[in-house]
Amino acid sequence: MPDIGLTHVALSVRDLDASIAFYAKYARMDLIQRRVDEAAGVRVAWISDHTRPFIIVLVETGRFEDTPLGPFGHLGVALPSREDVDQLSTEAKAEGRLKSGPADAGPPVGYWAFLADPDGNTLEISFGQEVFGG
Repeated sequence: MPDIGLTHVALSVRDLDASIAFYAKYARMDLIQRRVDEAAGVRVAWISDHTRPFIIVLVETGRFEDTPLGPFGHLGVALPSREDVDQLSTEAKAEGRLKSGPADAGPPVGYWAFLADPDGNTLEISFGQEVFGG
């Protein structure tokens, strides 16, 4: 049976390999598929955290014309603990990727930080968000 509902978000990227590495490290996403779309002249990768039928599609073209998500538009990834948010925030800061946080906003938002991906898109890492109530 095909997947139904929200299945993906697609982002234009300048460097496919750098973006795959960023999302592997900070969003714990693995490469599902990599291909070259010869007709469109683009390299494409699908990445997922394997928790649901949802992927991020990364599309590298010869010309980068897309605008990044932000300053508030972002992708959000929940982590297992505050310590994970702290650790990745520390690493992001050392790499010049930490945009803000970590901060504790209490329920339902939780403990979060904003990071910049290689193309300036914002990734929120968090712990304790309550998407379906609480």
